[in-house]
Amino acid sequence: MHVAQVGFYLDPYDRGPRELLRAWPSIVEVAEAAATAVAKVSVLQACKQEEDFAVHGVDYHFVARPDDARPWARARAGAERLIERLATLRPDAVHIHGLGFPGPVSQLARRMPGVPILLQDHADRPPTFWHRRSWRKAATQAAGIALCSRDQLRPFAAAGVLPENLPVFEIPECTSRFRPADRDSARQTTGLHGEPAVLWVGHLDANKDPLTVLEALRRTAEALPRLELWCVYKSAALLPQIERQLKASPDLQRRVHLLGAVPHERVEVLMNAADLYVSASHREGSGYALIEALACGLPAIVTDIPSFRALTAQGRVGLLWSAGDPAALAARLIQGAGLLRAQHRVEVRAHFARELSARAVGQKLADTYAQLMSHAAK
Repeated sequence: MHVAQVGFYLDPYDRGPRELLRAWPSIVEVAEAAATAVAKVSVLQACKQEEDFAVHGVDYHFVARPDDARPWARARAGAERLIERLATLRPDAVHIHGLGFPGPVSQLARRMPGVPILLQDHADRPPTFWHRRSWRKAATQAAGIALCSRDQLRPFAAAGVLPENLPVFEIPECTSRFRPADRDSARQTTGLHGEPAVLWVGHLDANKDPLTVLEALRRTAEALPRLELWCVYKSAALLPQIERQLKASPDLQRRVHLLGAVPHERVEVLMNAADLYVSASHREGSGYALIEALACGLPAIVTDIPSFRALTAQGRVGLLWSAGDPAALAARLIQGAGLLRAQHRVEVRAHFARELSARAVGQKLADTYAQLMSHAAK
């Protein structure tokens, strides 16, 4: 079986192939996961420059888009080039990352008839009314759709952009190479402290909702006076509001640490140093940071949204709370602090190994590809 995983998305920062793989590690992780159970995996990715190479049994093909001043024309021509390159590889199935490429999907179906196409959601939103027709047309060309949770289909079904009989596969967007390590050693390396030490990894924006987390922390001051929150983030649209909230509360200012951006490998050490992982997201395609936390065996307190329910086995290996409700989060933080034990981390890691490891995700992908190919052959 030869499967091609395809990314039509154009990097807004125009990074080269090697740099792009470092910036988007999920491309590598998903490809290598599939390679554990599939004979051959090729990755084709739109990029600013051409380059082909192989790493760990995966063939990477970066296809350059033309230097056109008009973004829409550049994206269209780039997709055409990528499809032509894809056709020369003659894969048995095509796995497209993202739902927002109806034009290329329809073009691919015409160029390679009979080859099953799997569409994978990556936190996509239903299209506006004017684009629904093209989405519906492309979806009829697909052999299946993959989402972290079937519940994530609801807004697309309400918009009427997916066929009712389109096969649905529950597969997380990625896996993680992170592994558990000794907490005390990790604390010495990072300087992380707190009882408990709570880790946040995510943008400081309205969807991630850090302001609710800060209000929840304020409410835990009496029950958990030694709790400390450590925040890793890149974009920080809400940083001015956060700084005002911290300045208004000496207790919060003492217990909240804004680390900013750190190297990806540093996140693994921080997760092993922490006692709890927290997220306040209102929506996520899967939740890369949550998957990484579970890979480290780090107990998670996350919002009760479809992807997080799926990743935590409906809350069996994590505590769920209602997004936007600081009282609910405060209660979960107190509950989580009372459950801390080494065995809990072992149980979390065991869940990751069963459901989210490279081998587990790779087998889910292989089973999906095989099912789509079998159906296409009939």
